[in-house]
Amino acid sequence: MKTRLNALGIAHQFITEHIKPGDLCVDATMGRGNDTAFLCELVGETGKVVAFDVQQDAVESTKLLLEQKGLSKRAELHLDSHSNMANYLQPETVSCITFNFGWLPGGDHKIFTQPETSIAAINQGLELLKPDGIMSLCIYYGKDTGFAEKDALLEFLPTIDSQKYTVIINSFANRPNCPPIPVMIYKRT
Repeated sequence: MKTRLNALGIAHQFITEHIKPGDLCVDATMGRGNDTAFLCELVGETGKVVAFDVQQDAVESTKLLLEQKGLSKRAELHLDSHSNMANYLQPETVSCITFNFGWLPGGDHKIFTQPETSIAAINQGLELLKPDGIMSLCIYYGKDTGFAEKDALLEFLPTIDSQKYTVIINSFANRPNCPPIPVMIYKRT
């Protein structure tokens, strides 16, 4: 698979290299369902994807996409905050967790992820990851929103325990405006 040189392409390449059929994955910010479908394809018929979003529009879009692709049986969709994912999953059982921070594509830009719930969700996710599990974060910001969250996340990420996790923060040095920031986290064995 040829990697698209954007934040999502980098995240998908990282995920593809680590996920196998039968895995349990989480799409913490399901949005329009593209990552949920991507993960469903990777986990195969024996795997499962649990996805979260606070907007009914996101859940409905994702449900429709999964139905169109014949992937509905592989996913469990929740109208709930990513900061509540620990209520649905057991510690050290998840192979991969994906986050796309920002707002719902094509949705209301007044509704977007917030630093407090996003950091809480990352912390929960770190505990849910099994050894050798991975987490990908795409930090979207720009226009009038997302700057506080971006700053809070970039301040938080270096505080993650380096004895248990490897955190890689990438940046696009020559892209104009506010390019997304892809982040990869690996849980050591």
